[in-house]
Parts: sequence; structure tokens; C-alpha cells
Amino acid sequence: MTTYVQKRDLVSILDLSKEEIEQILSLSTEMKNGCTPDLCKGDILASCFFEPSTRSRLSFESAMHRLGGSVIGFSDSATTSTAKGETLYDTMRIISSYADILVFRHPQDGAARVAADASDKPLINAGDGANQHPTQTLIDLFTIRHLFDTIDGLHIAIAGDLKYARTVHSLVKALSLYSVRLYFISPEMLQLPDQNANELRKKGLKFSFHECLTEILPKVDLLYMTRIQKERFLPLMPLTAPMVFSRAHLTKVKSGFRILHPLPRKDELDPSIDDTPHAAYFQQAANALPVRMAILASLLGRV
Repeated sequence: MTTYVQKRDLVSILDLSKEEIEQILSLSTEMKNGCTPDLCKGDILASCFFEPSTRSRLSFESAMHRLGGSVIGFSDSATTSTAKGETLYDTMRIISSYADILVFRHPQDGAARVAADASDKPLINAGDGANQHPTQTLIDLFTIRHLFDTIDGLHIAIAGDLKYARTVHSLVKALSLYSVRLYFISPEMLQLPDQNANELRKKGLKFSFHECLTEILPKVDLLYMTRIQKERFLPLMPLTAPMVFSRAHLTKVKSGFRILHPLPRKDELDPSIDDTPHAAYFQQAANALPVRMAILASLLGRV
């Protein structure tokens, strides 16, 4: 197993070139097919979650254990010295002296870069506010490739909260490295930020904006659904009704059509879809383990 992504931070998906993304995806396949159990024996992961998490925190911790390493950390910022007024910089500088690699989540945009600057060990951004979530994007790309054997040439719809969903922001940046056609479906107030759209225009990627799912469903290979990120709405900001994908929508799709969702879901995705061949979101969540094993082993320089 070989890769060049070693001994550095992963704060933004743009910290990786397309070649490096491809290397991690290949290594993830190897991890899924079986890896050396003691690959990271003796290494310590600091799991630093200042914001609630189920999939990211547990899959990272499970990944480290499966690699033979160990885990320290917390899942509630109230149990850290930041609750006493310690700065985030100081907290992360101290924690980095106790571990070999850190995974970090925080509710504030840009906090991951502050944490990475404070740490002298590799730091992985597991989501900072509405900014980015690069490892989720690597999971998404890995799942897409597994489902379709390719990423290039696909027609991909991304629907829901495109303004505040950090998973979307990272995914769009990564997909701009491939030859894809994108469709963005959302309420007007939750459209993709101009900065992201302008980046796509500069790269010459074809995309369009829509407010209704039904008009684009017959054209797409993949739908990436997201929930409304209510926790990121500004005070007094009116709540928006979710964009709902129901089982009835499946009458309009291609036979090979697949649905992804970074989870957790709320009302936007009908549970009755779960038992159809189109649902791939639980497979997507399970893929977090081999992908995060690949990321940890790579950044620690163990492969």
C-alpha cells in the first residue's frame, strides 16, 4: 500500500490534489478488503468533538481501533477547559502534545484552521460550522465510485440545504475536479453560495439551479439529499420547509438511479425508500470505516 498523503493536516478538501484523492480512494478499497491489524499500533488519536456527532466520531474512533491504535478525547466541549475560558488555540496546542493525530469538529466556521495552526500533529477536520467536511466528501466519492465504477460522466443532483450544509460545500469542490454535470435543487433562500458557484464557473463545469425535484429526476444518475441545517440559521431567521423525496418520486428515475445522504436525516427522505435498490445511504455510512482508516494510516505515514 502506498500513498503520498502523509504527515499533514486535512482541513479542506482542497488540501488534496485529484491525484491524492484518487490514492486515498484506492487505499480505502484495500482497507475494505482487509488491512494489517497493527498498522497503527502505538499511535494515539485525539478525538476532539466540540459539537454533537454520531457517525463521524464513532467511525473515526472505530477506524483507529481497527488499525491497532488507541483513542483519547471528548464528545462535549463542556467537559474541556474551554468551558473555563481557555482559548481554542491553547486547548488544541496542549492536546496535540498528548496524541499523534487529531480529529476535530467545531460549530464555528474556520475553527479547524485555528486548531490546525495550534497543533504540531496532523489534524483532520471533521466539520467546522457550515464551512467544510472533507472526510465526508472522500466517503461520498468512494461510495459513488463503488456504485457506478466511475465519477466522470455522471449527472448528479444535490438537493436540500445548499447554503449551510458543509458536506455539500466540500463535495462540490471535489466534484469540480471531475467531468460531471451538476443540478442544484433548493429553496431560493438556501441556494449554493455564490463563492461555490463562481468556482464551478471558473472551472467550466456545467450546472444549473432548480426549485423542484421532479423536473430533473429523469436526467440524473445520483441524488445527494441533505437536511435543513436549522442549527446554523441566524436568530429570528424563518425556518424553511424541507425538500422531501418520497417513494412516489421513484417512478420518474432511471433504473440505476441511486440516493446518497450524509445523515442524519429528518423529514426530507421517506423511510419507505430504505428497502429499495435505489437507497445507498446506509452503505455510504458504512463506507466511513475503510475510508477513515485510509485517511488515518496515510496522515500518520503508516502506508
